[in-house]
Amino acid sequence: MGTVNRVILVGNIGKDAEVRYTAGGSAVSTLSLATTEVWNDRTSGQRQERTEWHRVVVWGKQAETLSEYLTKGRQIYVEGRLQTRQWEDKEGSKRYTTEVRTDRVVLLGGRSSGASEVGGGEPQGTATATSPGAAPPELTEDDIPF
Repeated sequence: MGTVNRVILVGNIGKDAEVRYTAGGSAVSTLSLATTEVWNDRTSGQRQERTEWHRVVVWGKQAETLSEYLTKGRQIYVEGRLQTRQWEDKEGSKRYTTEVRTDRVVLLGGRSSGASEVGGGEPQGTATATSPGAAPPELTEDDIPF
């Protein structure tokens, strides 16, 4: 049997995305995405919550197109895969980071003033970008399975 490396997240951006360019000229945008789990404690009945932070990486045209919309507080839907990178720090120690490398990003909720549609034809309040060559089905907030 094969394996699956698939991630789907819906969360809020922690700070504006940073767009950089590789030596080869490819755009890459990184952002922190917060997902929060909320539950009631069984013994005390008190509401509890835990926030997880995810490093999200958007590549290529998608990174350039969405950069002005990937702002702090914005809710987004992300599809992608986990990827772990390794490097050496200044002291020569090996360092690792695991990040979500996106295939698809959907902007959720209302638009901030002055924002324009990305890609055209999306329902009010959403915009999508996918990897080149992919024709995604239209996705609305009602399609998210939770």
